[in-house]
Amino acid sequence: MMKSFLMNTYNRKKVSFTKGEGAYLWDDKNNKYLDALCGLAVTSLGHSHPEISKVIYDQSKTLIHTSNAFIIKQQEKLAERLCKLSGLENAFFCNSGAEAVEAAIKIARKYGNDSEIDNPKIIVMENSFHGRTLAALSATGGEKAHNGFYPLIDGLLRVPYNNIEAIENLAKNNNIVGILLEPIQGEGGIKIPNPEYLSKLRSICDANSWLLMIDEVQSGFCRTGKWFAYQHSTILPDVVTVAKALGNGVPIGACLTNKKASKILTPGSHGSTFGGNFLSTAVGLKVLDIMKEKNLCRNARLMGTYLEQELKNKLMGFSVVKEIRCKGLMIGIELKVKCLDLVKEALNNKLVINVTKENTIRMLPPLIINKSEIDVIVKILYKIISGIRYE
Repeated sequence: MMKSFLMNTYNRKKVSFTKGEGAYLWDDKNNKYLDALCGLAVTSLGHSHPEISKVIYDQSKTLIHTSNAFIIKQQEKLAERLCKLSGLENAFFCNSGAEAVEAAIKIARKYGNDSEIDNPKIIVMENSFHGRTLAALSATGGEKAHNGFYPLIDGLLRVPYNNIEAIENLAKNNNIVGILLEPIQGEGGIKIPNPEYLSKLRSICDANSWLLMIDEVQSGFCRTGKWFAYQHSTILPDVVTVAKALGNGVPIGACLTNKKASKILTPGSHGSTFGGNFLSTAVGLKVLDIMKEKNLCRNARLMGTYLEQELKNKLMGFSVVKEIRCKGLMIGIELKVKCLDLVKEALNNKLVINVTKENTIRMLPPLIINKSEIDVIVKILYKIISGIRYE
């Protein structure tokens, strides 16, 4: 076997993709695959979108980078668009979801310090995922992710997800400055909270002058049938983190803030060398244009409903299937057994999925998906799940 010069941080599958178009990928043997994962909710417009390719090409001929020491007009336009879509006031641009979460945590920390709170604390959730950088990793809930990286950052209070009572019990702690959570837990297995959960959190934060910080890195940009998953409720967060689908494969992240949270970071307190550069923000603007023009929130709702119905009709008859959870085009199929091998089985049947929490098939198909492609997905899942022996 040829020596790899890559650091051993991923268990890569023995497939090498060489091109993509729409919802499909081709490997180096010219086998065609249906992509029901789109790079973990990144290529939501599909692969090799011609309008995105044109923006990348055109922008590369003028400017890609000057740094944030200067005005970048595309960055200002994208900030305005994101704020209007989210209902927030300001944006800080970075390169990834983890960096956006780091910015949110720094905002909460500085909010506490500016308020002369000793050792400010943030409430975070069990079973969560916020990224691999140290603060984001510390906020992530899971011993498996933490192993080998102790000591984690302090000042984080962990509670069960979708449990208001646990947070109310902590409210007597005067050092708390905010709550950080996903509106739907993605890596955690597509865990969807009760409909009133976010509104209750908003009330608790308002009563205690805490910041409500929502991580929309995976669930944002039409994925759940709304621009942001928190918009299924009536709340407005103080801080929202986004990334993934905003660049359709070009790295970009952003931390969005309301009026109160926007005043916390000042020149010199935070920054990013590459954040909000000409290339990434030009692409971000085009992504938002396409999502709006194609009404992809609506397609995510319609196709998500169809996919959920088909999955439940075809798969719930198997005794090994515990639960099917869907919100728009965020789909989790929880089994009663570990099913990591199903990723390979799906690849053998030319379907790209992944498994999270060892027992939950997770799918994040492109927002452009249609019914015939969904029928193919369901047919393959039926085939591979029917082969599981469970008593």
